[in-house]
Amino acid sequence: MYTAIGYAAQTPTSPLAPMTFQRRSPRPDDVAIDILYCGVCHSDIHQARNEWGIAVYPLMPGHEIIGRVTAVGDKVTAHKVGDLVGVGCMVDSCRTCEACAKDLEQYCLEGPTMTYATPDRVDGSNTMGGYSSSIVVSEHFVVRIPAGMDLPSAAPILCAGITTYSPLKHHGVGPGHKIGILGMGGLGHMGIKLAKALGAEVTLFTRSQAKAEEARRQGADHVIVSTDAEQMRAAAGRFDFLLDTIPVQHDLNPYLETLKFDGVHILVGLIEPIDPALHAANLVMKRRVLAGSLIGGIAETQEVLNFCAEHGIRCDIEMLDIRNINQAYERMIAGDVKYRFVIDMATLQG
Repeated sequence: MYTAIGYAAQTPTSPLAPMTFQRRSPRPDDVAIDILYCGVCHSDIHQARNEWGIAVYPLMPGHEIIGRVTAVGDKVTAHKVGDLVGVGCMVDSCRTCEACAKDLEQYCLEGPTMTYATPDRVDGSNTMGGYSSSIVVSEHFVVRIPAGMDLPSAAPILCAGITTYSPLKHHGVGPGHKIGILGMGGLGHMGIKLAKALGAEVTLFTRSQAKAEEARRQGADHVIVSTDAEQMRAAAGRFDFLLDTIPVQHDLNPYLETLKFDGVHILVGLIEPIDPALHAANLVMKRRVLAGSLIGGIAETQEVLNFCAEHGIRCDIEMLDIRNINQAYERMIAGDVKYRFVIDMATLQG
């Protein structure tokens, strides 16, 4: 065991505050990492405030982790001291079920061990996330950071990047396809960049015409203002795919009508009941599909890092002093960040 420091919530209503705690000594297959940067995901807020009803306290968020290896267990072969590495949303799984055997650890039939607020599979302790000085993780769940990548902007790729890349790859999005991206936050702006790099024709759906110029800067070919009924009617039957990154309840029906027959609407932002109700005719009459996708497996996370390095794709970020994390949460709720906060862990010592 060794001492670490971080920022944690003690209750659903308490602000995040400094906390000293113990990290385990590395097991034979473990990698110990000094954390350099950690992205801030909107799900961190949901969890810290127990908005999903599954939080365990004290709760230390953070699952977009970039750091440097400081120690390895006796059986570790993939990483060595000094390596730059990343840790995303998961730190363990059963590794034997059908999903794990297919490198889809996020769908582990026993449930993956998440990077924070989940019982450790070995000792039952509550996992603590990346808003901290260090972390210890099984090597299977540690990815390599490609040479030359900008480290702070690489952090959100471990969540926002893989969350959008995985469904694009699974559904074969590429040249000749027309895809609509719903929403342009942390997920949406990465969805635009990745879909464009895969060769698709990309359209952003947004509620505001004011975002059109920014969307094109991110790589969108077209912009549709979803509150403009005429623009939505003109888009009927246009798209092969929709990648829906909107994290709150919204009416799916108008968007489904913009799909071609056999088109696929993929949810990656919403995990609440669909409201207003889905009109089944919007699926049945054109053999359309409503699908979902959850982050991505570890092999695919390495793949998206390599893909982003190869194509020069970076997440747009704002650097954050961890002492301002509570203010950052309020800014995120207000939509006042483009597009991801990343904590500089050097400020943890300040």
